[in-house]
Amino acid sequence: MQTIPVKFLLHPVYSPALGFGVGCSKYAPGTVGTLVGVLFYLPLQYLAWPAYAAVVALLFLAGIYLCGETAGALESHDHPAIVWDEIVGYLATMLLAPSGWIWIVSGFLLFRLFDIWKPWPVRLVDKRMKGGMGIMIDDLIAAVYSWIFLQIIHILYTVSLS
Repeated sequence: MQTIPVKFLLHPVYSPALGFGVGCSKYAPGTVGTLVGVLFYLPLQYLAWPAYAAVVALLFLAGIYLCGETAGALESHDHPAIVWDEIVGYLATMLLAPSGWIWIVSGFLLFRLFDIWKPWPVRLVDKRMKGGMGIMIDDLIAAVYSWIFLQIIHILYTVSLS
């Protein structure tokens, strides 16, 4: 586990930003944080898409504050233990996703790919934007890439069945 004071894990602002503790994982905290996103998605997937989009938008806005405050407290631009951005990024990827585990897993893999790879402008935003907005926005852009590819794969899959 990464060295994060226990008081951070119990703090009402820092705890969510740290993925309720999973961000402290010694190995692949972003991937583990994205798995928390999957857990959030499981009940949220049943919302009508406008309600789902509203929840994701609220979680994104909350993340600007949560991640900014936590990064400041940890004295780090984007500490690896901060995984709220991965949670919300995965949820954004899954907007209007088809139902079924194959799509849940595909969304997970696509989001991790784009979040790790950081194609333009993800890497640029990650390096230049600071604070909570910087932490959140690069994952949102990665989620847009993931969302586009997930939708294309679904369309191609549907067409191939016809």
